[in-house]
Amino acid sequence: MDQELFNPQSSSVTSSRILYTPSPFARTSLLHLQEVGSLQAIHPHTSTRTNLTSFLCFVVLSGNGILTYERTTYELSAGDCVFIDCRKAYSHSTGYSTDENNTSVNNTSISTSACVNETACEKDADASQSTDTPSASLWSLQWCHFYAPSLPAIYEKYKERGGRPVFHPTDIEPFTTLLADIYDLASSSDYIRDMRINEKLGTLLTLLMEQSWHPESVTVSRKRMELAAVKEYLDEHYTEKLTLDDLAEKFFINKFYLSKIFKETYGTTVNNYLISKRITRAKQLLRFTDMTVDEVGAAVGMGDANYFSRMFRKVEGISPREYRKQW
Repeated sequence: MDQELFNPQSSSVTSSRILYTPSPFARTSLLHLQEVGSLQAIHPHTSTRTNLTSFLCFVVLSGNGILTYERTTYELSAGDCVFIDCRKAYSHSTGYSTDENNTSVNNTSISTSACVNETACEKDADASQSTDTPSASLWSLQWCHFYAPSLPAIYEKYKERGGRPVFHPTDIEPFTTLLADIYDLASSSDYIRDMRINEKLGTLLTLLMEQSWHPESVTVSRKRMELAAVKEYLDEHYTEKLTLDDLAEKFFINKFYLSKIFKETYGTTVNNYLISKRITRAKQLLRFTDMTVDEVGAAVGMGDANYFSRMFRKVEGISPREYRKQW
């Protein structure tokens, strides 16, 4: 067990943490622990992190705080659970209102959940705080940082299933019990503790998947994935004869709904997107090949020469022949 990173004499928190060093085998093959601990804030403070090869799970045992992650600010309270990808920038704080936090992050900062290979932005807390008795609004937490080569893909699956960075589980006790068990294992001399920690972290991930389940978010996520598949299909098959009915049938999506969400997402209709792809390719062929105008039209899925010329002029403002003469 490595030396704890957090100074227990800190004027802003009291904490107990273990900076854990997994074996080389655990680092490459298992869910492995990086840090685990708990804290009680006694003064307002903010912690800011970025570019950590780590994932963070923490639960709020009491008090209130704020998390900023992926340009969204979440107000946290007792019973909330957080699960985030620490490769992305984030900050969390306690003792400030949302507005105060937005103006105070750069003025008052101290580490509350340090991790391996991180650089904390740390400054002394408000010097006017003179008591070591925590306010009821200051939070207490349990947390762990952990990682595995497979975790980024697992986190994507977590999001696909409707998992959110912050959620309120029906029962916080399973989380607190697991985090306490992981802490005990990390401080033990068990010769297979890496395997036992891997098991506990796997149980934690399962619990996160179960408790954060939001079917309504899954529906939205699935529709976005289907829409991306439609766009990819258009990119690969734009030279073929395609209709909205064909796409709706192929991807099992109502054609009116497909038309609506495609325009909302990409800012253009399916038909206009298809025409744009075809005209872009036609310009390349007109410029760099000796194909006739009719042959170019046919090659990009516009076999009707008149239709091809009309669409080309509509997009480019000139005919295909006039465009070719420019080069």
